[in-house]
Amino acid sequence: MNISFGDQRLVGQQRAREQIKRIYGSDRISHAYLISGPKGAGKTPFALAFAELINGISNLTDLGEHRSSKKSSWFSHPDIHVFIPKPTSAGMSEIRERLELLSDDPYEIIDFSSRPSLSDDSSKNLQAFYPIDYFRDDIRPIAKLKPNEGKRVIIIMTRVETMRKETANAFLKLLEEPNDRLMFILTTESYESLLPTIVSRCQHIPLGMLSEDDVRTGLMKNESLSEDEASYLARVSGGNYAMTRFFDLEKLKDNREGIVEFLRASYSQDASALSKMIQDWQSDNNIEGMVSLTNLIEMYLRDLMVFRTTENRSLITNIDQAESIAKFTRALGDARLEDMIDELEESRTLLRQNVNPKLVFIVLSLRYSALMRGMDPVISNANNWQHLPAFVS
Repeated sequence: MNISFGDQRLVGQQRAREQIKRIYGSDRISHAYLISGPKGAGKTPFALAFAELINGISNLTDLGEHRSSKKSSWFSHPDIHVFIPKPTSAGMSEIRERLELLSDDPYEIIDFSSRPSLSDDSSKNLQAFYPIDYFRDDIRPIAKLKPNEGKRVIIIMTRVETMRKETANAFLKLLEEPNDRLMFILTTESYESLLPTIVSRCQHIPLGMLSEDDVRTGLMKNESLSEDEASYLARVSGGNYAMTRFFDLEKLKDNREGIVEFLRASYSQDASALSKMIQDWQSDNNIEGMVSLTNLIEMYLRDLMVFRTTENRSLITNIDQAESIAKFTRALGDARLEDMIDELEESRTLLRQNVNPKLVFIVLSLRYSALMRGMDPVISNANNWQHLPAFVS
């Protein structure tokens, strides 16, 4: 098939693009596909583009002569239906409002868990999932429809790892009865947590973490950012292109001052300063915002490593922080910078598991206090749970 899949909007993921082109070109379309990958890698955009490809919509992909639908996008096509996890209190009108945003921008953040409110920057995360009544009343009836004008009735369900047990069992029954008029496209951030019986009935399309170059290119192409702006944001993105587009560049630069203060307070174990700083971080940021703070810490630590090795200021990313970087390396020549960077990955994992952010950053500061002195943390990685009694007693 002589098209470039997702050429109008998708970012990176060349292997997945080629896999989907091969699937379509083979003319052996399965009844179910599972797109997996980390947060912000583009699972939903790929699912939407795949659905458009199947039903001949030229939008996210320029289909040219292969176009068979006059519809402008998946959103207006009667045979493409998109579902997202929802809080118990949310109705279909609220979901529709979010899908309208997604129709304008396939990388829009619409998950209730990541973006509880569309009207403000609420930092509180909501639990969203697929309750059984949502499946019975809104999703399953779609599976009984016949195609209106497309090749298939396509049901897209994002983040299917949030299906409750009874929902997953009910959904499995649909997968066990495939037919040539119905197609499921599922997405997940947790492939390993899905029921093996669901996974076995789907063709798997894995997405990898986006590279800095992928994110930078996407930001320049789709968001019209300058190369310098895009490059800086790409470095703090952690491969999450979708969320990076919401970062306030000036706020990020302001946060770098806070990162330096965090390291200073961690070294001196200034409990008052650390408590206030971390409380402010928790109040001002949602989970992804706090993860971005760990990315800023990593950028600063990597600059320290570069400067300690080369003493060349032109090679560091945070060039406007060159003086503090030089002072740090002179004062703390024994700091175990690589170990400090390794600690951040554990912190990110805990943040994404909804562990109390204040505890995560306090534990990080305790460990950094030792590592900046070239010492082992008092509590080993194998027993890091021992940090907790100090804060809950």
